[in-house]
Amino acid sequence: MNWPSNLLHLIISSVLFRVCISTDLITRESSMRDGDVLISSGGDFALGFFSPGNSSHRYLGLWYNKIPMKTIAWVANRDNPVKDNSGSLVIDELGNLILYDTKRSISVWGSNLSLSSVASDCVAQLLDSGNLVLFQDGKKSSVLWQSFDHPTDTLLPSMILGLNHTSGLNRILTSWKSQDDPGTGTAYYMINPSGFPHLTLYKNKVPLWQPSPWNGVRLNVIPAVGESSYFNFSIIIDADEAILLSNVLNSSIYVRGVVQESGIVELFTWVERKSEWVTFFTKPEDQCDSYGHCGANGNCHSDSMDQIECNCLPGFTPKSPNDWSMRDSSGGCIRKNQESVCKNGEGFVKVADVKMPDTSVASFDKNMTLRECESVCMRNCSCTAYADADFTRGGRGCLMWYGDLMDTRHISGGGRDLFVRVDALVLAEFQKKGFLSRKKVLATLIGLVSAAAIISLAVSIVLVKNTRKGSEVGKELDGTTKDQELPLLDITTIKAATDNFASTNKLGQGGFGPVYKGRLSSGQNVAVKRLSKGSGQGCQEFKNEVMLIAKLQHRNLVRLLGCCISLDERMLIYEYLPNKSLDCFIFNEAKRTTLDWNQRFKIILGIARGVLYLHQDSRHRIIHRDLKASNVLLDAAMNPKISDFGMAKMFGEDQIQANTNRVVGTYGYMSPEYAMQGLYSTKSDVFSFGVILLEIVSGKRNTDFYNDSACLNLIAHVWNLWKEGKSSDIVDSLMAQPYNSRQVSRSIQIGLLCVQERAAHRPNMMDIVFMLGNEAALASPDKPAFILKGSGNILDLPPIAGASANEVTITELDGR
Repeated sequence: MNWPSNLLHLIISSVLFRVCISTDLITRESSMRDGDVLISSGGDFALGFFSPGNSSHRYLGLWYNKIPMKTIAWVANRDNPVKDNSGSLVIDELGNLILYDTKRSISVWGSNLSLSSVASDCVAQLLDSGNLVLFQDGKKSSVLWQSFDHPTDTLLPSMILGLNHTSGLNRILTSWKSQDDPGTGTAYYMINPSGFPHLTLYKNKVPLWQPSPWNGVRLNVIPAVGESSYFNFSIIIDADEAILLSNVLNSSIYVRGVVQESGIVELFTWVERKSEWVTFFTKPEDQCDSYGHCGANGNCHSDSMDQIECNCLPGFTPKSPNDWSMRDSSGGCIRKNQESVCKNGEGFVKVADVKMPDTSVASFDKNMTLRECESVCMRNCSCTAYADADFTRGGRGCLMWYGDLMDTRHISGGGRDLFVRVDALVLAEFQKKGFLSRKKVLATLIGLVSAAAIISLAVSIVLVKNTRKGSEVGKELDGTTKDQELPLLDITTIKAATDNFASTNKLGQGGFGPVYKGRLSSGQNVAVKRLSKGSGQGCQEFKNEVMLIAKLQHRNLVRLLGCCISLDERMLIYEYLPNKSLDCFIFNEAKRTTLDWNQRFKIILGIARGVLYLHQDSRHRIIHRDLKASNVLLDAAMNPKISDFGMAKMFGEDQIQANTNRVVGTYGYMSPEYAMQGLYSTKSDVFSFGVILLEIVSGKRNTDFYNDSACLNLIAHVWNLWKEGKSSDIVDSLMAQPYNSRQVSRSIQIGLLCVQERAAHRPNMMDIVFMLGNEAALASPDKPAFILKGSGNILDLPPIAGASANEVTITELDGR
């Protein structure tokens, strides 16, 4: 065999200089083999070989040395693993760092430097910043290559992102493919150099989220960063480069940013007392974070207490008013009357406190004043808006946009002023009003919308013809409708959409009443929940759902689009989700074979994030009280969305627990303290979530029984198998193989932690989301609730009267 000279050098070095690496250096006289570990001088970082998740492949990577949980910060050969433990890292004759697969006599990764001459005395050093640096000489005065210039999915303090125009080097964060595969994923975070350079998060080359552009003071990547004292960011934009600089404000803490394959950016800090990574920032977070959520020339207000999510910028009107009224704003806004706004007495209206629109279509002049900026924009008919670009220079610097304004959103107390070009009529209107602030303009619009809603409601009440029941419905919804701005649809519209509630359009039936598929005249599909006239769930539940769900906006909550009141009819109109509810999949033998573990875990995590939003991140703390598989709906991409808020309760900010004389919910999902004492809290929802998690893993209902002699339910079945170390026996036998057994086992243990009998012992939803997404050690669960039916210390609940077979809506228990 003709051995390559580089490989011969490696073999000789391995024989003559084989040592267990204990320093922070690699020289040309030493090599690093699988099993050796390079430690930075301060002991913060380590370089070595590892296998991610359940993979047997070997990768050269960097991780935190002092943190017990191996957290990978950088991977060299992410797309070209070594198949076994035959990997070796050397500095070759030319001075390049080379990773060899010695068993197969091939190079799998290298620094790939194009050196004009042999680089003598090269050394590679692992720094305490987590940067692996290849120096030209032993004096470490000239850097040839560094890992910080080739990041994977993790941003470390003092790392740089962005483009160097001279060298062409572009530093981009790119997600792993999965927990088992650090290969280049589909989500990435980078500085987009188009127009005025700006950060953008992409997935599959589609933009997902953009922070505000640099304003000379802050980036607005993290609104609360100044308070958290973790990361500090700044941006340099000049002829040579467009880069993001990051550093940590407190060198005694570990912080990192990560791009996840799911399409989110997260920032973590290591909390020693918890011995875990804690997330302190996640984007995109709400609907207004989603790129272009309100379409072209729209302005998103996710933090508005008035519940108006999307508005058009001044001078614009919805392109499709019907879609807009149903909160489908993706079509965006167009110029009013489609008239030209150039050289026709037009001017500019200030829109305050906004995130700047996408600057891909913007130009930048760093020396222009704001007044000069306005003048230049006015002379160019293609210029649609302008803003100042740099607060630090007294308002100097000019940004000008050309064409549609995309991805504008309101930022309360932290936004900037955008000046939008409007025609003479709109300008005169604003001048007449004394250039009202955005809040005053919004209040005026709300007044108009509310008036229309009241008139519509009044017509409905008149049509009741003094029917007492109908009048009560009108009274109940009067305040609700005004407060939430929820569209009221006419009964004729609903009948036309559902073909007069044809049986062929019926999606399901529950305690609330039937649910129908409908198609509006705009072409939008909807789901219409029709309250049965004889239903025991009346005005209060209807009002409750209208009030609560209209306040909530999250990707894992179903969207309420409108309601209808006509005589004694009460209906709720939702977004249509084609895959119906979760129980239709996990309890159906044919369908659940299509759910592999990755899909099931995605559903579990989505439900957890939705409940976390209800408990902590929404403006009002919400306890769902009827969380179950049939109340989790699935969209076309199998993303879970929590539905049915008729039994939900709103908690005060400091409220921990409440008591009710009316116990509502569904047998099998109710926590023991709620079922027996009427006590409910966030931990009641945690219990229900734990049941759903175990049902997803096993493909069985909690109310099914598995041992005739002991009458065990699913929780008891899982508990016994887990205690015996037989977690694999819990897993649905119809689930596709192979699967991540470690992740499945962790999920089962998390489920058991959620269904512990004592509410105080159950984790909260923030802890649950963290545990699902990390590898931190888990506590050992106590004995769960509702183990057996019988006597002694065994809980015995009466059968539920009137429970629906498909559990589409709520069943109810009478407290005793």
